[in-house]
Amino acid sequence: MPELLLELFSEDIPARMQSRAAEELKRFVTSGFEKEGLNFEHADAFATPRRLALVIDGLPERQPMTTELKRGPSVSAPDAAIEGFARSVGIKPDDLHTEVSKNGEHYVANVTSGGNAVRDVIAGIVKETVWGFSWSKSMAWGEETKLKWVRPLQSILCVFDGQTIKLDLTRNPGRAESGKDPIGLSPHGIASGNQTVGHRFLASKEFKATSFAEYEAKLREAKVILRSDSRRTHIESELKRLAEVEGLTIKDDAGLLDEVAGLVEWPVALLGRIDERFMGLPDEVLATVMRSHQKYFSLVNKDGTLAPRFVVIANIEATDGGAQIVNGNERVLAARLADAQFFWDQDRKRTLESRLPDLDGLIFHAKLGSVADKSVRIQALVQVLSGYVPDVEVAIGQRAGLLAKTDLMTDMVGEFPELQGIMGRYYALQENALPEVAEAIAEHYSPLGPSDRCPSAPISVVLALADKIDTLAGFWAINEKPTGSRDPYALRRAALGVIRLIVENELRLPLLQVFIQATTPFLQDAPSSQRQELATDLLEFFADRLKVHLREHGVRHDLISAVFALGGEDDLVRLLARVDVLETFLNTEDGANLLTAFRRAANILRIEEKTDGVTYDGVYDPKALVQDEENALGAAMLISSDRVADAVREGEFSNAMLELAKLRRPVDEFFDRVTVNADDPALRKNRLGLLAYVTRTMNSVADFSQIEG
Repeated sequence: MPELLLELFSEDIPARMQSRAAEELKRFVTSGFEKEGLNFEHADAFATPRRLALVIDGLPERQPMTTELKRGPSVSAPDAAIEGFARSVGIKPDDLHTEVSKNGEHYVANVTSGGNAVRDVIAGIVKETVWGFSWSKSMAWGEETKLKWVRPLQSILCVFDGQTIKLDLTRNPGRAESGKDPIGLSPHGIASGNQTVGHRFLASKEFKATSFAEYEAKLREAKVILRSDSRRTHIESELKRLAEVEGLTIKDDAGLLDEVAGLVEWPVALLGRIDERFMGLPDEVLATVMRSHQKYFSLVNKDGTLAPRFVVIANIEATDGGAQIVNGNERVLAARLADAQFFWDQDRKRTLESRLPDLDGLIFHAKLGSVADKSVRIQALVQVLSGYVPDVEVAIGQRAGLLAKTDLMTDMVGEFPELQGIMGRYYALQENALPEVAEAIAEHYSPLGPSDRCPSAPISVVLALADKIDTLAGFWAINEKPTGSRDPYALRRAALGVIRLIVENELRLPLLQVFIQATTPFLQDAPSSQRQELATDLLEFFADRLKVHLREHGVRHDLISAVFALGGEDDLVRLLARVDVLETFLNTEDGANLLTAFRRAANILRIEEKTDGVTYDGVYDPKALVQDEENALGAAMLISSDRVADAVREGEFSNAMLELAKLRRPVDEFFDRVTVNADDPALRKNRLGLLAYVTRTMNSVADFSQIEG
């Protein structure tokens, strides 16, 4: 079946935008085909620094024909209305026929559409795609150009079934075709055809392509690797080869690998040297300078220390084997590292403590004060949290809190913000600070993401918690909460960081109480009820974040809801223990059957409470039970309810579930043989009270109504 090949060729597309742009291109075009009723077998999109490409296999040659019955005006309508309807469906008024419905007799027409050649449909879809494409940043160019693209669009290759599709991109399809419609592209600026070019320097001559296989093969001959994963694999292979020659290994950096794969069309790896005079700089400084500014890969020795080597990925095969490229990059790197050496030498002339007054001039947030104010709050929170983190000496923790932000005022961090915390550790150690203080300064921003290592040293944990909780409490106090996809202050990430710190270190932390204390500095004049309300709202936010965290680890979100719905549970370790035990219980036969029985009981109670206009709160008279089965259930409840309550109070949730499991048989027999809605009103009321007692007991462990099937 026919194949569509599309390439949008432009100036260099930023690496960070390429993957999304390729997916966006596929989405735009394929959704256009779907709207036209056109099926296809497969679609693939690709991106290089200078091109977006799309191939769609298995398209038909023509649109399918469709017939639709359109209903028009009443037969008694004015002639003008009838003529207008006929015009709208493309037939003469005399060719209309009538149809009788419950609303009377109306004119109707069978309208046939489709059947167009797919090549004609493609032109419109591609035009709409180009004009409607969404870039996070785009630009216009030329005096007459109104079309916006990430960089100037230069040419379009569009081939269907081996034949070129001519495109008219001079007008925006989203606007009316009138004389006032802006010109889209200069007539001599761009045209569609079956030609493209290869590598900018190595093979810039145009070539023709009439199929995807030919297109990809000729690009390869023209020194362009079309597939980003192939470029990535090639770079990985070359990095490994060069490292092995030197007896070294490449420092893992998946993000840099992805970025560099988006910077080159024909990657060529070259090995360079770092001037030995700069090897006294901290490894993180060397690696950051090479990564952030130059996109170099670092190499490490067998002991994990940074080696005086780097790999640069060039986008050209040089005739001298890359000697000049390496030499030029070594000189550029030396200049960068000379700056870093200067910062390193200057920063060490002042102590971190001497920089404390400087923090007054650094604003954390206009409504939350300076970084100095935040440091004071962090120290206060360290004192609060130290009671829940084992082996924390408050004085040491507060010392770490005092110095945690001071490296923000150093020249090195000013130039390389990603080194905040890390440089604080180096400067603190140089000043003979306690090792745990230095490590806490370095780690208090962690964890930054799901794959980031979580601190485990007591001082590091308490400082990281204090920093993140203060941030969350502050932004909650000024009502700057995340909304939808908007989270400019990374509060979701901060909450997940707190969750990981608590869960992975198994801390028994009463979050609600801590949140109340954390919000106090921001709401000093507010009533305690307002702080309680704010802390409760923040705890609900944590519940949502916890669901996200656990869902990523395969835990059902409804079980989290079932436990959180009870209220008053702000100990995450205790909560997760409930969730784990609840999940285990529901996976047993007793648990599944008891959940079914709970739903049956809850449904009966809901219906009867609505009928009676009362709420059955679990009060019943054991002496008024008549049948053996209800007596058996009542007797079992008298024993189990107390044991369940004791187990929950002691945090022995496994024991609570074991007690609930014992109710399975008497509950089943009750529903099998007892009629709840008895004719005797007193007996009916007592049985409903017993059922309410069962559901109330079960809900003391978790809200079973929140659990999905």
